Amino acid sequence: MSHQNPTATIFGGTGFVGRQIVRELASRGFTVKIATRAPESAYFLKPCGTVGQIVPLAVNYADPESIARALSNTDIAVNCIGILYEKRRGAFNRMHTELAGKIAHTAKNQGVQRFVHISALGVDQAHSRYARTKLAGEQAVLDAFPTATILRPGVIFGPDDHFFNKFAELSRYLPALPLIGGGKTRLQPVYIGDVADAAIAAIEKPAKDVQGHIFELGGPDIVTFRDIYEKMFAATGRRRRLVSLPFALAKIDAFFLGLIPGEPLLTCDQVETLKTDSIVTEGRPGLAELGITPHGMDAVLPIYLERFCEGGHHESLSEKPA
Repeated sequence: MSHQNPTATIFGGTGFVGRQIVRELASRGFTVKIATRAPESAYFLKPCGTVGQIVPLAVNYADPESIARALSNTDIAVNCIGILYEKRRGAFNRMHTELAGKIAHTAKNQGVQRFVHISALGVDQAHSRYARTKLAGEQAVLDAFPTATILRPGVIFGPDDHFFNKFAELSRYLPALPLIGGGKTRLQPVYIGDVADAAIAAIEKPAKDVQGHIFELGGPDIVTFRDIYEKMFAATGRRRRLVSLPFALAKIDAFFLGLIPGEPLLTCDQVETLKTDSIVTEGRPGLAELGITPHGMDAVLPIYLERFCEGGHHESLSEKPA
């Protein structure tokens, strides 16, 4: 690193993945700059470090000079920016591809030593707009910053996730839950703490072991969507009927759900994504090559899904399982 107390700039640092990486970097003595449109949204992360260690910065992503200021005097840059659905057509391309390339290009020009980019598992196989733009974003990053490290996590689970928590919440009110495409899609969920540890490994390991490489991050369990529900039922004690929903019908439902204001429960693009398995490619480097032993779902889900049990209660959600 360029000085005794290295500096990292995190884009998307207030998100599910980003805030975990911020905490891990702060615990290792980094000064952490959180680049965000609204700095006040990152204030809750300040207690993760000492006074002045966590620095929220206002960034206008449309202004190259604003991005350059965020990356000035920075040793490490991590791009966690990503969206799960489009509020406007073209948002995937702007956020996943164009902005990723712009940040990587600026980081290279600013002399950043290491660049870590968070992508998604299966983007080289799926045909959704989400997957296509994520894959294009990887290429844009590597074109601009050839020694960047690309991390492709599977479906991420952990406290505050938007996956198990969403379905567990729905199970409180719905008598049945949908099995899109018959629930046969295979997934390899990965624990949020393992994803953050992978980002740290990409920063701390010898350059030859990580730079310019793509790592696919999956947990120890390969499961179908039906299996996902069964694990959720086991953790919450709430069993619901499962209704098979063909992909074509799911897309029709998703279209109408998309007309409801707020975050959609399901989008047509997400249905398209579910047509393809999201599992680690055999022979592709992953958590093991980064020195990480992954946590299984059975060890983690009961910790934070307990609040969805009958008579359940909230526990502290910040602790990592052993």
